[in-house]
Amino acid sequence: MTTHVKRAFKYRFYPTDAQAAELSRTFGCVRKVYNMVLAARTEAWARQERVNYNQTSAMLTAWKKTEDLAFLGEVSSVPLQQALRHLQVAFTHFFGKRAKYPRFKSRKKSRKSAEYTTSAFRFLGGELRLAKMSEPLAIVWSRPLPEGASPSTVTVSQDAAGRWFVSMLCEDPTVKPLPSTDTAVGIDAGLNHLVTLSTGEKITNPRHERADRIRLAKAQRELSRKAKSDGANRAKARRRVAKIHARVADRRRDHLHKLTTRLVRENQTLVIEDLTVRNMVRNRKLARAISDAAWSQFRSMLEYKAAWYGREVVAVDRFFPSSKLCSTCGTLQEKMPLNVREWACESCGTTHDRDVNAAKNLLAVGLTVSVCGAGVRPQRSTPGGQSATKQKPSQREP
Repeated sequence: MTTHVKRAFKYRFYPTDAQAAELSRTFGCVRKVYNMVLAARTEAWARQERVNYNQTSAMLTAWKKTEDLAFLGEVSSVPLQQALRHLQVAFTHFFGKRAKYPRFKSRKKSRKSAEYTTSAFRFLGGELRLAKMSEPLAIVWSRPLPEGASPSTVTVSQDAAGRWFVSMLCEDPTVKPLPSTDTAVGIDAGLNHLVTLSTGEKITNPRHERADRIRLAKAQRELSRKAKSDGANRAKARRRVAKIHARVADRRRDHLHKLTTRLVRENQTLVIEDLTVRNMVRNRKLARAISDAAWSQFRSMLEYKAAWYGREVVAVDRFFPSSKLCSTCGTLQEKMPLNVREWACESCGTTHDRDVNAAKNLLAVGLTVSVCGAGVRPQRSTPGGQSATKQKPSQREP
């Protein structure tokens, strides 16, 4: 039996006043249940006891029968049960040492969302009806669902800018491995250029946040002047700031999708550097530019699209001195300051573009890793006769 890739298709929709009120109540109930169960499990954890999903489900049933929490029964029960399942997954990751301890959801800062399974919605004839709602959602179908697709899960959310979205999880039979090729590319991430390829091509960094920085600063100043007690005006100012952030994020995501799709379609093997963006943004001078470049998002897109289409992504050790190593003769330079964008090799005399040279070195070591196994680095000699891998490498420059 052929298994298809499951994809989430996200669309914007415009709810009626009644639908918006119902969904807002559902978001609040989901947050309330999540926080109450987290508090109960935290108390049990302090007593060195564990509470499983079945016990939390029983708690929810009991809470609905009380006078104070009877409002939980007024919304669909499925999103509340899904909140319990999400918390169970969070604790599973915590006990497996894959994540930190779950945190409580904030009314103002947490994402507003509710997840519906097949028993709580009906999708028929291109119309989506959720439980407790008589009218279908007014969805803007920006792209069609796969032919014959039947959503298994529907997630409704509202972002900080006040926009409503519905995400439908479907099996997509159109996602299949692409024909194999013998092409491979090294990808060096940067700030002046978003990425530089081993072919010599440089992709311009759009700097989406910088383009809207003046508008964002003005909106943030206006928000800072609003008194916290001034509810309506402060909410409007907050939404103006959120809309600018949303515009920046949307444009950045669109650009990264187009770039990663192109790279995956054109190359069989893609070699990137295993950058620790979390540590790099601690540099206060570069933090804003690094965050705007969204290297982590770029890598995430590259990896899941490669898995979809039968491609391979190789991540090279971040301490590999790709910028300081001559891609022609393998000579390792002692120093390579950030302001040096071009340099000539002392041994072979080849003049290198810093970023293109780094991409070529990443490709070379990445192909070695792909053939011989992870952790392999090329053994190339330096002028002093010492192996490049035995040199103490400097922290990778952006």
